[in-house]
Amino acid sequence: MNNYSRIAKAIEFIKLNFKAQPELNEIAESVNLSPFHFQRLFTEWAGVSPKKFLQYLSVEYAKDRLRDQATLSDTAFETGLSGTSRLHDLFITIEGMTPGEYKNGGQELIINYSFAETPFGEIIVASTAKGICSLAFADDRAQALADLKGQFPNALYQEKTDETQQNAIRIFKQDWNQHANIKLHLKGTPFQLKVWEALLKIPAGGLTTYAGICNRIENPNASRAVGSAIGSNPVAFLIPCHRVIRSTGEIGQYHWGATRKNLMIGWEASQTLKETED
Repeated sequence: MNNYSRIAKAIEFIKLNFKAQPELNEIAESVNLSPFHFQRLFTEWAGVSPKKFLQYLSVEYAKDRLRDQATLSDTAFETGLSGTSRLHDLFITIEGMTPGEYKNGGQELIINYSFAETPFGEIIVASTAKGICSLAFADDRAQALADLKGQFPNALYQEKTDETQQNAIRIFKQDWNQHANIKLHLKGTPFQLKVWEALLKIPAGGLTTYAGICNRIENPNASRAVGSAIGSNPVAFLIPCHRVIRSTGEIGQYHWGATRKNLMIGWEASQTLKETED
């Protein structure tokens, strides 16, 4: 059995048995490897550890049960967890919120949002008391607002411009020195947050590749997982996923349009050149 087949078989084993919350040695035994060798091999191929992959499957199942209005205790039991405290820890680790907060759809969360013009079209920018939670290009205002509200359907939304938003949109005026003052309130897996943090380190006017991001997070074989995390970026431009291109030099796709990505790259390069000449 080659390594690809082993990892594929291990993933299938985890999917079929996640409710039993199998230990590392059980999963490794299913593909006839030592726990140490299996841990290293799985992480290389999947981009995450076996434990983290199991957590992702568990939390996705738990989210489905909570959406079906299951109680927290029933959800914990059906997911194979020993109690609601473990369910709580799992959600905090993976989702950045408690299971109760997920279940009520952000019921106690107040989100301010506003629309603003940028060199690349209109945006909708949203903030909580903790920071920017979303920034997206709003080619269709109604759809953009519906997409925002879909993230936390029970939150209180109010169209209001606040200081957090104003700090964020200054970056479209080439005020890149303000970047450190922008607070973000993001919900993502630890792996996604690690990738987004790496994106923030790409300088304005600079470019890197997917392989470059893999190297930045010290996970050279996680290109597929990195690509997925980049595509899940909830904050356009501020988290500069547009600065990532293919190793062939092709610009590649972009959540808000490949043409917009080309324009961003060219605009940033010209602005950086102006600063150098000045």
